[in-house]
Formats: sequence, C-alpha cells, structure tokens
Amino acid sequence: MQVIRGIEKLETENTVITIGNFDGVHMGHQKIFDYIKRKARQIGGKSVVVTFHPHPIKVLFKDHPLKLITTTEDKIRLIETCGVDITVLIPFTNEFAQMEAEDFVRDILVERLNAKLVIVGYDYRFGKGRKGDRDLLKKLGLVYGFKVKVLNAYKRKGKILSSTAVRNALIEGNIREANLFLGRAYHIDGEVIKGLGRGSSILGYPTANILPIQEIIPKEGVYAVKVTVPHLSKTYRGVANIGKNPTFNNKNLSYEVHIFDFKENLLGKSIRVHFITRIRDEKKFSSPEELKQGIARDIEEAKKIFSKDKTKLFLSY
Repeated sequence: MQVIRGIEKLETENTVITIGNFDGVHMGHQKIFDYIKRKARQIGGKSVVVTFHPHPIKVLFKDHPLKLITTTEDKIRLIETCGVDITVLIPFTNEFAQMEAEDFVRDILVERLNAKLVIVGYDYRFGKGRKGDRDLLKKLGLVYGFKVKVLNAYKRKGKILSSTAVRNALIEGNIREANLFLGRAYHIDGEVIKGLGRGSSILGYPTANILPIQEIIPKEGVYAVKVTVPHLSKTYRGVANIGKNPTFNNKNLSYEVHIFDFKENLLGKSIRVHFITRIRDEKKFSSPEELKQGIARDIEEAKKIFSKDKTKLFLSY
C-alpha cells in the first residue's frame, strides 16, 4: 500500500475514495474498504482512503475527553491489511479546518486525488464548521464530474457499528463485544518497566509491568490475554490485571501481565497484549496467600477460554 503523508497530486486518473477518521478500523470500516476496492477494480482505478492526523476533535476541541482506539501508525497498518491501494494521511490543522466544503472537494478530491467515485457514510460531514453533508457532496459531484455513494450504517448485535460503540465496550470491560466489532482482539502496546517485584517474590507468578501507548485501556479487572513478544516473533498465553492491587493497598493504576511458561527478562522490551475476554473484577483478598489462590483460579479459567478461542490477532508492526 502506498502511504502519502500530506496532500499530493496522484498519478492515477481513476480513484475511488472514502474519507473519514477510521479510528479502530472496525468491521464497518472494513466493509467500506471492501466496497471501494471492488468499485476501483470495476473502473480499472485505485482504491484510496483519506484520513487525518491528528483526529480533528483533538485540534478543534483540545479539552474534549476523546480517547482513540488506535495509534495513527496502527491505523495505517490496519488499513494496509485490508488491501487498500493508497492511504492519504492529511495533517489536520486549524488552518485546514477553515477550508470551505466546496474548496475541499475541488482542490483536494478532484484536482489532487482525481476522484471518480466518492464513498461516504450516512452521517458524513465536511468542510468549515462541518457545513458540508452528503447532499452537498452529491451536488458538487455533478459540478465536478464524480459520483457519490452513501452507505448505510452497519449493525452488529442490534447496535450501529461505530468507533464510539467500540470505545464504550472497552470502557465497560465488554471485551467480547469490542472484539466482535473490531473483527480482532483489542490490543495495547507498551514497554515493560520495573514493577514492585511482588509477582515473583511473594506470589510466585512473575509479571511484566507495562507502560501502554494506547489511549484507551479496558476497564479495571482480570483478563485472559495473548502476549506477542516482537523481538522473539512469538505469541504466548497469559492473564493480565489492570488495577491498583487492592490486596496491597496500592493507589496507582498498574498494567501487569503474567505470561504462561515464560522466563525471559523483558525489562525494557516492547510487547503487545491482546485482550481475549474479561474474567472478573479486581478484588481485594484477605492475604497474599488468598490472592495467590485467586491467580491460580484465573489461570485455570483463562486456559479454558483459550481452548475454545478463535479470536483473530493483529500482529503487524
């Protein structure tokens, strides 16, 4: 896939374009990408995804609490796995936000990206003040010589498949629903940092403490996870705890993973944690020994989950 970081004139003359933030690259986004690929083949052209960095809300509303599902680089890699020909990553600035809707269509979609067909979602808005909508886009298509197709919302489990739905599921700890919407296991990446050492010395279950780079972390609790160790090119099974370790009266949130049958020192290394399902809430045990027994039960429960699990993992870096 060709990645263009900026707004350049494309060499290809026939492009089928979709435009959006595509945070999470969930199943709804993937269906859109399948559609533009199919239409591009029909006209002998290229499929093009136009997206933005940073997310417009991060620029226009700096105090907005929006947390993104994917990093920009993961978003690009995920789009690539969908088989799209070109991704155009437009730098979103306050200056860019002042571009009028028709100027965006004429100067970017038509003159630089050679649009022949533009695919958008049912709620698509564009241009200064989000004044442009699908009806205006269709009218401008007649003026500038491209067609417009508006796709209806996709649904899963009776819910509209959206980035907001994925965020809400993660925040609620509903990993199975988030993964269903994403079409893969939600993951966090992070460097392994030095912890308090209780896992190995007191509990007998060594853990890797992670400093995650993703903005959204699933709800506090215990999870069955799979852990990819990039420098070893291997993925292992494990359990993760997100929380404050109430048994030890900790106050700081930590992200700890116990990897089954793994002894290598990961300090300073980066790992990827794929969340498969939530096992339970975090709990305060009466003693370290009772906590140790609780961890043993979590491990057994995770192994049962893994025996039936077929969740797709995202392994591209």
